[in-house]
Amino acid sequence: MPTFEWRRGVIKVGSALIAPNGEGCRTEHLLALAQFINASRRQGKELLLVSSGAVAAGRNAFPPIGKVTLAEKQAMAAVGQTRMMANWARLFDFPTAQILMTHGDIRDRDRYLNIKATIRELLSHGILPIINENDSVATEELKFGDNDNLGALVALVADADTLFVCTDVDGLYDADPRQNPGAKLLKRVEKVDQQIMQLAGGRGSAVGTGGMLTKLQAAQKAGANGIQTLILNGYKTESFESLARGHVPGTLFEPGLSLSNAKKQWLRHSLKAKGKVTVDDGARQALLQRGASLLPVGVKAVSGDFAAGDAIEIWHASDLLAIGLSSYNAQDLNKVSGLKSTQIEAALGYAGHEAAVHRDDLVLI
Repeated sequence: MPTFEWRRGVIKVGSALIAPNGEGCRTEHLLALAQFINASRRQGKELLLVSSGAVAAGRNAFPPIGKVTLAEKQAMAAVGQTRMMANWARLFDFPTAQILMTHGDIRDRDRYLNIKATIRELLSHGILPIINENDSVATEELKFGDNDNLGALVALVADADTLFVCTDVDGLYDADPRQNPGAKLLKRVEKVDQQIMQLAGGRGSAVGTGGMLTKLQAAQKAGANGIQTLILNGYKTESFESLARGHVPGTLFEPGLSLSNAKKQWLRHSLKAKGKVTVDDGARQALLQRGASLLPVGVKAVSGDFAAGDAIEIWHASDLLAIGLSSYNAQDLNKVSGLKSTQIEAALGYAGHEAAVHRDDLVLI
């Protein structure tokens, strides 16, 4: 059996695992997951957690009510976020951090870059980012159960190679196992096409708002960006024990391209360069030989009118070396070009980025 390999993963946990009875925060189904996270970190792997459950966690702070309105759900989420974070923090002996996101944060270039930089910084300090949709303001997630897709987006933002989706079944079957005892578990899926989508069936649990369909959509999104997805049973301790041994305990959705090739295609073909920089010999050597980020100190010249997050070309003399996403707009990059990291704040009036183009956001030509 081939070993299941990954380096940086995003684990998506649904409401049913956190609040099996529909309210409050419980830990009985989270202990094996926490042990897996602890063990993975000791092996040098990096993890982020996307956690649903804020509404369920805050539900018992309110008197019993019938049909819950959107405003009441948002109020429950506001209460439940702190409870849920406290619940997670008790399971780890290392720091955790909370990031609340909306789809607007992904669509807005500046907010996207800020989230990306925050995640990088947290991981570099060994802190576990725990991410959730900002349920108190994001109505879309509460209506449609979007945290599976949020997990895929987080995996993309975080440059993860694997998305783990924990659910209450062992993976994707060729028929509904609740109605068909002979249903077979699909161990590997090469492509999420219409035929695979039809296996999704209906809605999810009464506690959450998603089902297998949103999990397949997440796998499809992740796969298109070179990220493998594993759907597994989060209720079973043996799922995480199997993962720790390098085995696949559920259904593995293979990406269409490798993570590096997907990113290369995106940078090369999907984005039009808005400007270019010319770098010195030291920067050229750092990029080509060490796979390093491009630092402002190595930038000799800047041309074009581009914003932070735009694609730019990186040249050395007459050679195009790379294409990447600029951490600065053209005006600010001009101000800091040739400067050491310790000089950037004085030049800009604020603490800027250490890298002009981070190594995770560039591809060599």
